[in-house]
Amino acid sequence: MDRVASSMKQVPNPLPKVLSRRGAGAGPEAAERESFERSQTVSINKAINTQEVAVKEKHARTCILGTHHEKGAQTFWSVVNRLPLSSNAVLCWKFCHVFHKLLRDGHPNVLKDSLRYKNELSDMSRMWGHLSEGYGQLCSIYLRLLRTKMEYHTKNPRFPGNLQMSDRQLDEAGESDVNNFFQLTVEMFDYLECELNLFQTVFSSLDMSRSVSVTTAGQCRLAPLIQVILDCSHLYDYTVKLLFKLHSCLPADTLQGHRDRFMEQFKKLKDLFYRSSNLQYFKRLIQIPQLPENPPNFLRASALSEHISPVVVIPVEASSPDSEPVLEKDDLMEMDAASQQNFFDNKFDDIFGSSFSSDPFNFNNQNGMRSREKKDTLIDHLYREINGLKKEMENIQAEKHLALLQLKGRISELEAELAEQRHLRRQAADESEFLRAELDELNKKREDTEKAQRSLTEIEKKAQTNEQRYSKLKEKYTELVQNHADLLRKNAEVARQVTVMRQAQADLQREKKELEDTFHHANEQAQRKTQEQTEVLETLKQELSISKHEFQVLQGTLETSAQSEAKWNMQIEGLEKERTSLAKIASERYEEISSLRNQLERTQSELTSAQESMHQIAKDQRKSILLETGQEAEKMVKDTLSQLEDPILISCTGSADHLLFKTNCVLKCIDQVEEAQKQYLTSSDDVSGLARSMTLLAHLVSDTILQGSATSLTTSLEPAEMLTDACKECGREALLYLSALKEEDSLRNADSTAMKSCLSMITAIGEELRPRGLDIRQEELGDLVDKEMAATSAAIETATARIEEMLNKSRAGDTGVKLEVNERILGSCTSLMQAIQVLIMASKDLQKEIVESGRVTPRSMYQALVSLLNTNLTSPCLVGIKCPLSISDSTGPEQNSLCSHTLPIPSIFYLQFLCLCWD
Repeated sequence: MDRVASSMKQVPNPLPKVLSRRGAGAGPEAAERESFERSQTVSINKAINTQEVAVKEKHARTCILGTHHEKGAQTFWSVVNRLPLSSNAVLCWKFCHVFHKLLRDGHPNVLKDSLRYKNELSDMSRMWGHLSEGYGQLCSIYLRLLRTKMEYHTKNPRFPGNLQMSDRQLDEAGESDVNNFFQLTVEMFDYLECELNLFQTVFSSLDMSRSVSVTTAGQCRLAPLIQVILDCSHLYDYTVKLLFKLHSCLPADTLQGHRDRFMEQFKKLKDLFYRSSNLQYFKRLIQIPQLPENPPNFLRASALSEHISPVVVIPVEASSPDSEPVLEKDDLMEMDAASQQNFFDNKFDDIFGSSFSSDPFNFNNQNGMRSREKKDTLIDHLYREINGLKKEMENIQAEKHLALLQLKGRISELEAELAEQRHLRRQAADESEFLRAELDELNKKREDTEKAQRSLTEIEKKAQTNEQRYSKLKEKYTELVQNHADLLRKNAEVARQVTVMRQAQADLQREKKELEDTFHHANEQAQRKTQEQTEVLETLKQELSISKHEFQVLQGTLETSAQSEAKWNMQIEGLEKERTSLAKIASERYEEISSLRNQLERTQSELTSAQESMHQIAKDQRKSILLETGQEAEKMVKDTLSQLEDPILISCTGSADHLLFKTNCVLKCIDQVEEAQKQYLTSSDDVSGLARSMTLLAHLVSDTILQGSATSLTTSLEPAEMLTDACKECGREALLYLSALKEEDSLRNADSTAMKSCLSMITAIGEELRPRGLDIRQEELGDLVDKEMAATSAAIETATARIEEMLNKSRAGDTGVKLEVNERILGSCTSLMQAIQVLIMASKDLQKEIVESGRVTPRSMYQALVSLLNTNLTSPCLVGIKCPLSISDSTGPEQNSLCSHTLPIPSIFYLQFLCLCWD
């Protein structure tokens, strides 16, 4: 550079031309701008085309680097606006993919330059939403997602386009305000919802039964999901952290909606991550994390330490021939001036050579002009090289930025692995604590076992001692037994004769008893052989009686005659033989009885099984009868409800009295149904009563509904609507009640309370629709009116006295304006009472005049009054009731004035009626 500077100082003529060209600067910059726009246009058109293939990464990377080069997206939008995005769905889909990449990895000013096109994106989304096939719905949802992303980053400028933030930056985004965190969580939910909608729509548009991820069309649809996965991983992580922060500040009930929405999105995101990780297309491009088996428990604050942030890893791709070496701008700025100086000096020397430096003042040389031209050319060439180096440095800076993002992702992955290892270490520590507790418990059990063994040894020693004692006692017992046996043998020789006789007698008696029991039992079980057994029994009894007689004779002569002993022995032997024969006969009878018992048991078992089958058949028949009856009853009520809208019923009318009669019948029938229900639940053998009651109830309910509909046609609109609604509600409740009655499972829980309440409502409406005055006998009307007129006159006089008393009290206790006001109020009340008295007297005179004219009688006049007005008996009745109540309820002039406003004057209407009768 020193050489260039010295030469420029010594060449005054050519230098201004060179400076003028360099000072203008428009040529190189315009060329550079044109070259940049040309390269960007080519890359954008290659990335966004109508071919149904995935966007190539190198073209998308060139677009991203272009936004960093011009610090915005003006060139991108100028090219995109010339594309027919509204006429080609594939073109629009690839535009959304590239634009999503620019919003994530492009220059921050991309968002600012794109906001002016937000409304156009919304219109395009609505336009594509009308197409239900192909890429139409996909484009509509993707455009809606991009608009949501733009609005989210506009509201929250602290969030970068790729959503990578630290925990400290996340806290700063909320400004330590729980309201901001609450709103931020809602916005993240909306953002994540749009991402998941696009995710699900893409998967639903693919035929997952085939390997769609290896086809170009499938890859074209799946490629944008890589950006969606990157966004979803960060949004899920931030949502979990914000929810833990909100649960530490707000009650759990307030955040119930947040938890429900998170659970729904957690299930969707987990399923979509799992399905994506199984696709071959994603396995070579991205490592998709897997969410935990169970969602985080936000009600437990310590669960935050167990949360592991999902990290999406994009493997570093090998440099392809299409990629260019890129340096960072910071590296370019770090190049020192000395290296640049040496570079230009060497370049200058290489071109001009040493002759120029050896003879710098030879301006008259014939090669001077050519030297100046060469210098100008060299300067232009150097400018172009500098601009190229600048572009390369900017590309290197963008590549460095991308590499930095990848390294940050790797760091996040390693941090997640470290957190997982820490979690595993904590689990191992917990397991070691658990094993240590189990070891302590086993040691305690071993000590208890040793104690038990020692006690068992002591027990065995005691048992051996007891055995020795027992053996000694046994020896002594054996000696006593032998002594006793000797004594018994001696005693047996003396009493052998008597013992033999007594033993024979006892054997005979025992055998007699056994034979009697045996024959008695055989007589009960087998009546066919009663005669044979009776004969054998009589024979045995005769022989037994003979044996008894002989035994008594032998016993009587035993002491006196020893010679007859041999005879008795012979007789005893004969009896023994007879006893043996009887025993054989008894055993035969026993065998016959056992065979009869077996036959009886088999018959009883067959009878029991037959009874059970008959009982089951009868039970099934009762169920079918009850079910069919309930279905028919429901059909009847449903037909009646459907007939309510039939125009044929418009000509039918009914009376309120008949409606009340029908409702009373239905209530009685409900009582019958409940009684039949109780009887059926108590004893389910007879279902006829319940079936008849259900059928009758259906008929009566249908009649009541039709009668209510007919009655509603004879009254005004509002009562008619109320009556019709009540009838429909009664029909629905009747259907529910009958449905509960027809099934045995729900029969016990059948409740008619709701149906009764509907019938009560119909009864109340029917009572209101009945004509008034029907509850009073016609012959009592005249006397009753006269009594009421007299009572009304007395009540008016009482009210007048009460008002006078209140006026005197007010004069004694009040002064000034209050006294004046009270006097005016009480004076108005007095005037009102006097006017009412005059009105009553005029009514009496007019009534008397009408009766004296002979045109009507008092009784017929009152009957006409009741029929015409359809109200109370007479107007003085109301006046007589209201006046004393109004005066007695008031505690002063002010309250009396209020009560006077509520006092009715129906006597005017009564007087008008008298005038009509007179005319």
